[in-house]
Amino acid sequence: MYAIGLHNPKNEINVGHVLRAADAYGASMVAITGKRVRGPTNVSGAERTIPVLRGDDLHDFIPFGCVPVAVDLVDDAEDLLTFEHPENAFYVFGGEDETLGKKVLSWCKYKVYVPTNICMNLSACVNVVLYDRMAKLGRNT
Repeated sequence: MYAIGLHNPKNEINVGHVLRAADAYGASMVAITGKRVRGPTNVSGAERTIPVLRGDDLHDFIPFGCVPVAVDLVDDAEDLLTFEHPENAFYVFGGEDETLGKKVLSWCKYKVYVPTNICMNLSACVNVVLYDRMAKLGRNT
């Protein structure tokens, strides 16, 4: 089982694309914090098949038994190419224009980055990480 947390995402379109990716790759849940997005733009209707939660602190939404994994371009992050995904994970992503910050990073057991020449947008990053998970762990994890 795995879930996705979005910390202060930048816009509704990206959140909608994240919901579509979550549905496509079989995530159990998406949790969203921050005030920049009112609601997702989501043509796939993923919110009808997976729970979408809103609140003030992503830490409160970590599913029991899941390991928090920050996906962020920070100095001590591990390259996604060599990262071994935990079986039960809570992947935490932020908006493209800011880091997750010390508070969120402090409770994440792992920190991972996607090795690219420039920073990716939120939904592209989520798709890459979820595909990497599926490729390494198998389709039904």
